[in-house]
Amino acid sequence: MAEEGGGMRLAVTEIERLLNYTFRDPSLLEEALTHSSYAGHPSYERLEFVGDAVLGLAITSFFYLADPTLDPRFLTELRIANASTEKLARVAVRHRLYRFLRRSYRVCRDLDQLVSEFTGLAMMEPEEDIVQMTYGGTALEAPKVLADIVESIAAAVYFDCNSDLQLFWKVFRGILEPIITPEMMREHPVMTLYKLCQKHRKIVDITSSFDGSSNTAEVVVDGEAMGIGFSKQKNLARLHAARDALQRLSALQAADREEGDAGAEAELGAKQKLNELCNKKHWTNPTYRQD
Repeated sequence: MAEEGGGMRLAVTEIERLLNYTFRDPSLLEEALTHSSYAGHPSYERLEFVGDAVLGLAITSFFYLADPTLDPRFLTELRIANASTEKLARVAVRHRLYRFLRRSYRVCRDLDQLVSEFTGLAMMEPEEDIVQMTYGGTALEAPKVLADIVESIAAAVYFDCNSDLQLFWKVFRGILEPIITPEMMREHPVMTLYKLCQKHRKIVDITSSFDGSSNTAEVVVDGEAMGIGFSKQKNLARLHAARDALQRLSALQAADREEGDAGAEAELGAKQKLNELCNKKHWTNPTYRQD
C-alpha cells in the first residue's frame, strides 16, 4: 500500500513508467490513488466520476472513427464492453494497481480481502476468453474499487493533458489492452440476440432499471417479454437477460421446426394416400402446386 512521502513518490514513478508518460502535475495522480478512507487528503471520487465519462467518450470516438459501418447500438455495446466494471477491474489486476492505493488498513480490511479473492480468480482466467471475462467470468463480481482506480488514473491523465482527448487516448490506450474489437463482440450474447432478431425481422429492445440494490434487464421481442436478468452491475444484468432470451427463442424455434416437420409429414402422407386411390381407380395422378 502506498504511504506518505517515499511510498507515494514510488507509486507515481511506477504509474508513469506503466503509462510511459510523465505528469506535469503529479498531485493529480496522488489524488487518483487516494481512497476516501485515507483521512486528511482528497480522495479519488471526483476524478473517478470524470474518468468514467472520459473513457466512455474516448472508446466510442475510437471505434466511431475506425469503422464508419458501426451503428449506434454496436458502438454502445463496444463502449460497455471496454469500459465496464468487470473489464476495468481486470486492467487493475493485470497491472497490480491496487497496491498503490492509499487507504486505511483498519477501514479497508474487508475490502482488501475481497480484492485479494477476486485477484486470485481473475489471474486464472484464460486470456482468450476476454469478452466473456468482461461480462463476468468468475463467480465473484469485480470489486468496484478496482475499476474506480483505473477511471481515476484516466481522469488524472486527461486533466494533465489539458483535456486533449486525442493525446489522452494515445497515452492511456495501452493500459486497456486487449481492446475488445467488433470481431470479438459479434459472438457475445447481446450481439447474437440483435443479429438473430434482425435476421428474422423481429424488433428487439433491452430495458434496464435499478431498484437501489440491483439492476434488472428485460428483453422484449416484438412486444413480448422474452428474457430477464438481474445483477448489481447493469452490463451483467443485460448479459443474463440476453442469454435467457436466446434460450427461450431457441426453444420456440425448435418447437416451430417440430410443428413444421409434423405438418410436412402429414402432407406427405395425404399425398401418398391420394396417389394410391388414383392408381386403384385408374385415375390420372394429381399434380401439386404451391402458391
